[in-house]
Amino acid sequence: MSKEKKSWRKLDNAALLFSADNNIRDTRVFRFYCELKEDIVEELLQKALERTLEVYPIFQATMRAGLFWHYLEASDIKPVVVEEYKEPCRALYIRDKKALLFEVTYYKNRINFEVFHALTDGTGATLFLRELVKQYLLERYKELPDVSLHPEDMTLQDQENDGFAKYYTKRKGSKIKRPIAFQLRKIVPSYKTLQISEATMEVDALLKRARELGCSMSVLVTTLLICAIHQEMPKLQEKKPIVLMVPVNLRKFFASTSMLNFFAWIEPRYNFSEEAGDFEAVLATVKTYYAEHLTAERMEEHINQYLSLERHPIGNFVPLIIKNWGIAIGSRRRRQEITAIFSNMSVVEMPEVYTPYIERFGVFTSTPKMELCICSYEGDISLGFTSRFDTTNIQRNFYRLMEEQGVKATVKEPVYPETDTPNLTSLTIYKWFSFACILAAVICLTVNFLGGHNSWWSLVAVAGIGCLWTTISVGYYKRNNLLKSVMWLYVLLTCGSMVWDAAYDFRGWSVDYVFPAISIVVLLSMLIISRLQAHTAKEYMIYFLMAAFYCIAVSVVLILLGAVKTFHFPVIASALAFLVVVVLMIFKWKDFKEEMSKKFHTRHNG
Repeated sequence: MSKEKKSWRKLDNAALLFSADNNIRDTRVFRFYCELKEDIVEELLQKALERTLEVYPIFQATMRAGLFWHYLEASDIKPVVVEEYKEPCRALYIRDKKALLFEVTYYKNRINFEVFHALTDGTGATLFLRELVKQYLLERYKELPDVSLHPEDMTLQDQENDGFAKYYTKRKGSKIKRPIAFQLRKIVPSYKTLQISEATMEVDALLKRARELGCSMSVLVTTLLICAIHQEMPKLQEKKPIVLMVPVNLRKFFASTSMLNFFAWIEPRYNFSEEAGDFEAVLATVKTYYAEHLTAERMEEHINQYLSLERHPIGNFVPLIIKNWGIAIGSRRRRQEITAIFSNMSVVEMPEVYTPYIERFGVFTSTPKMELCICSYEGDISLGFTSRFDTTNIQRNFYRLMEEQGVKATVKEPVYPETDTPNLTSLTIYKWFSFACILAAVICLTVNFLGGHNSWWSLVAVAGIGCLWTTISVGYYKRNNLLKSVMWLYVLLTCGSMVWDAAYDFRGWSVDYVFPAISIVVLLSMLIISRLQAHTAKEYMIYFLMAAFYCIAVSVVLILLGAVKTFHFPVIASALAFLVVVVLMIFKWKDFKEEMSKKFHTRHNG
């Protein structure tokens, strides 16, 4: 296939959904794994990964934040295969940190492929893992033939094709009013391990029972999961419906070779306060829902609704930070409309020459709710329950109901190495620091109030504490990108000093001395950071230019307003900033232009 290298692609509103509300309980990471019949050799798996990335280079990308959008940027970071060392589905995307959005690990005979959901969906992850397993087997067993798993003429553009844009028709469907769904409770603390329950069953047994009931396997599993949840549902909560989110692979309705996200979802539901509560009644309702909603026309409505939001003329010019807030709020609202998630990753197929070496495939995902993922391989279905709840009753109920339908599930004990616990030291220190700031402010106000009201010195103290807390908070939350952190601190410190100066009849010290001094320190700091961290021109030029233009613009405005009394330091700082711009334009502009010219504007649907 073509090996052309692209530089970046914009992420749209859906990808923002995966980043704006990303946290320790909902990392938006899912794991596809393959168990072989022999233990993994690390060196061979590393070679297999490198060969797989030659086939699917689209995965070698990092996610960056722009002014209006997130975007994926092609990266030269080399992924390194290591033995499993952390709990499954731990966060891969760290805001402001330049890192790949996938990871390959192994444990005994298992190959783990974990990926951040903004990069790809279940279909893309399946294709990548299949290729990775194939390449590993070719490295391990030299006598095996190389059987292609993808079209030989597939190009990078084929992998990047935007299926949503291709099938967008602007036709709007009717808006659906979604009620608040029944919510599972008893969430364990967010630092506790993800609860994982796995089982296997025979495809033929499940398929046979589904045919006897006149439905698909997905309809049968959906019905059983709703019934399993209902058995744990309090009577007073039955007025709320049980709603499952079921992702749908749009490639089954619309031709697409995209490795990017191209999926929609349906939401089968059942209200036990309005309808009969027996299995047959639930099955009939779910079967009807699937028949009415799992159609090309309904999926086209999803695409149109999705793209109309992404292409909204006003939304295109809303700053990213505001988009993040809005989508995070919308995401939390949507969670209230969903009880649990059921994801059918369908059949994983491998050429017959490789099957003697493969035991099974499996899948599960991180979730703040409860999620059931299934996939099948060579006559067996693998089920993966994940949740953040301190109970396994629903899983038990599901397996019991499945057995009542004549399908025996074999529960598998998860086998994972002893892993490290999430490092909460820095977060804990920051929380204690925040508490100390609040405590100091309260003490100052209390002492001032009890000691008399002749002078409200405590307000000055509280303002100082607030400035300290703001400065430390910016440094803490932007610590993964030092250049961005320095720029934020530059603006906050200079503006803060001017506010302080204005509060005391504006004596001018903030603009005569503090602003130029901070400007010079910031420019020198950026130079040191870019050297120590070996940033490319593309990575550091934007921050240098922002700092230089900020220094020059603010200095000019202050001088024109007559706020500057001593011109020496502001002029020196402005001259230095101007020289920085000149040096970058003369010596680094060519490098910057070459890197930026590689950009391409293919939209990436998250």
